[in-house]
Amino acid sequence: MGELASFLPPVAIALLFWVMVVRPASRRQKAIAKLRADLQPGQRVMLSSGIYGTVRSPADDRAGVEIAPGTEIEVARAAISVVDSPADSTGPTDPVDAPDEG
Repeated sequence: MGELASFLPPVAIALLFWVMVVRPASRRQKAIAKLRADLQPGQRVMLSSGIYGTVRSPADDRAGVEIAPGTEIEVARAAISVVDSPADSTGPTDPVDAPDEG
């Protein structure tokens, strides 16, 4: 019984670490990946550099983003961090603040 009692604290710490750190980070990563996969033309986005623009032509691993009237740049999808306003609704969509499921 003494051996089992000495084994429980490290297991409890590892479980607590997983519940508080690993699981939420994994959910956040999945939400961001879904956001990038679901890009639509007309969505207003913020790049990881802080530049705002409108998606014009999403491609496989890149997207054309209009940052000013008549100025379109090509960026990696991984550079898109936030969808500011979806094409079909208004209001910011930030995957980090999305409610947890389950």
